[in-house]
Amino acid sequence: MAKLLEVRDLVVHFITDRGVVEAIDRASLSIQEGEVVGLVGESGCGKTTMARAILNVIPSPPGMIMGGSVIFKDREILTMDEEKCNSTIRGKAITLIPQDPLSSFNPLFTIGTQVWDIIGSKYDSHGPPDVKKTIRKGILEMLSRVQLGAPETLLRKYPHELSGGQRQRIMIAMALLVNPSLVIADEPTTALDVTIQAQILSLLRRLVDERGASVLYITHDLAVASKISDRIVVMYAGQEVESAPTSSFFTSPAHPYTKKLLECLPNPEGMIRDIPGRVPTLITPPKGCRFHPRCDRAAERCYRERPSWDEIATGHWVRCYHPYRS
Repeated sequence: MAKLLEVRDLVVHFITDRGVVEAIDRASLSIQEGEVVGLVGESGCGKTTMARAILNVIPSPPGMIMGGSVIFKDREILTMDEEKCNSTIRGKAITLIPQDPLSSFNPLFTIGTQVWDIIGSKYDSHGPPDVKKTIRKGILEMLSRVQLGAPETLLRKYPHELSGGQRQRIMIAMALLVNPSLVIADEPTTALDVTIQAQILSLLRRLVDERGASVLYITHDLAVASKISDRIVVMYAGQEVESAPTSSFFTSPAHPYTKKLLECLPNPEGMIRDIPGRVPTLITPPKGCRFHPRCDRAAERCYRERPSWDEIATGHWVRCYHPYRS
């Protein structure tokens, strides 16, 4: 598979009254064409910041992209002209399914108007008379595919008239309608019940299989990540710490944080485990490996130097001086 996206040594800071938050610390990520990558980690680890940095939409102020690069189809997004990025990348080649759908809709316009603005922008308004009819048919079909009944009626409603689950499914439909090369899905099924969640996961997988699209699926739910991902990347405190094919991720975790994260999953004995210690503040993060204050395998070197990114098995990468080995 060809490489679709490569994030290299990304650094993102946020300026606050308490100090500079080092939200992303030289993190890297790659996605191949037709691949689903699950990005997992605890809340606050930088998953959403990574997603928004890929699109170069970090709010400034207070946020700033301090370094690194984002290469999409051999084009550098971070230095791209804003107008060019809006016309060719954002909402076109790369679409985002946000975590909070209500704040992403304009309360003054109907759902139909906002959906049309997304899909209609890809077509020439002076084209053949049947273009509008074709577009509308495609919109209705996609709304039905995300399990929304009476789509014609929904299009006439305003965002506040719909439930959270309905808004989320409409947002998912809007992200898929333009046939993107990459979908960034930020906790897209959080507001949905388990039955609809399974259907949406199946739909995203079909998108990959049928259209050759790629997906960056951001979640804190490892069970969900296991169902949809070809590969899983783990973030901790703004750093990527492990990347592995889904099968080996669950059977042979290498990083101590990954291993402890998996131990927190429900088990047949009914025991509930947590990870000792606290997630570090990113205003004054630990030097070296950011997980070392909570790691029972940490040695002196871990306190001083950030581990390199090493391949310990085919396709299995880890940033750790003392990884577990199968």
